[in-house]
Amino acid sequence: MRRALPAALLLALTGCATGPSLENRGEVTAPPGDSHHLTIGSAGFTESDLLAQLYAQLLNRAGYKTSMITVANRELYEPALESGQIDVVPEYAATLADWLNAKTHGADAAPVGSPDLDATMRALRRLATPRGLTVLPPGRAVDQNAFAVRADYAREHRLKSLSDLGASGLKVRLAAGDECVQRPYCEPGLKKVYGIDITGVDPKGVGTTQAKRAVQAGRDQMVLTTTTDATLDQFGLVLLADDKHLQNADYVVPVVNRSRAGGEGVTKALGTLGDVLTTADLASMNQQVDSWRRLPADVARTYLTDKGLLN
Repeated sequence: MRRALPAALLLALTGCATGPSLENRGEVTAPPGDSHHLTIGSAGFTESDLLAQLYAQLLNRAGYKTSMITVANRELYEPALESGQIDVVPEYAATLADWLNAKTHGADAAPVGSPDLDATMRALRRLATPRGLTVLPPGRAVDQNAFAVRADYAREHRLKSLSDLGASGLKVRLAAGDECVQRPYCEPGLKKVYGIDITGVDPKGVGTTQAKRAVQAGRDQMVLTTTTDATLDQFGLVLLADDKHLQNADYVVPVVNRSRAGGEGVTKALGTLGDVLTTADLASMNQQVDSWRRLPADVARTYLTDKGLLN
């Protein structure tokens, strides 16, 4: 069952947090809980809905009863996770690490997410644990920033990676968000790490239809999108490999409220998904929902059955 929680109600709930007090944060000693009715949170976009459905169906198979809540704002759902109003959410390692770091140390705190997955996970767990949260092991799937060019452009210039593009000396106009000119993973990083000659940023957004059409038409040469973008084929685009690891380690990680869902049963059930789910699998499922108009619950069920996880 899915229900959207009104923002006012969620704010009221998160105001009555049951997680560790400020004085005791950093010293979480209570044993992990194992509630048999768990609330799964989704951030309200396709991929988050799919991951939440995958989690719910695996937990149902493991004997848990589940319900679902959609809360599109991390500023609301993360405190609800701390308080136990939400028990499990799909998250992204580097993004959540930086978000918790800013929440803990202030908006000007130096980022702790990085391309190094192990370092990112250590930082994330260090920040999450005092808040009563447990970050389960990351799987194989990663949804991080990525750059795509036209397939015929890649063939013509023999481009398979961003390093190839830098070495080619080609001038590149980049379709991206307007913040790209300042973000280290975008224009500055492409220039510094790969030596790509970025002549300008066309502010059409990250992975938007308008941005992809600009590259398809040749007005721009490259677009900023994500590794799980399911629509690239429709525009004749292909990703270039981030072979020098400019992007942060945004691997998919389940995050749980320790006092309610920190037990071995949840960890084991969700761990089976992390072992098999790949970035390509996520992109395929996104496509089935966004392009084929299938329901996330049905797509998730078919995937888990095909992988032998619901048998």
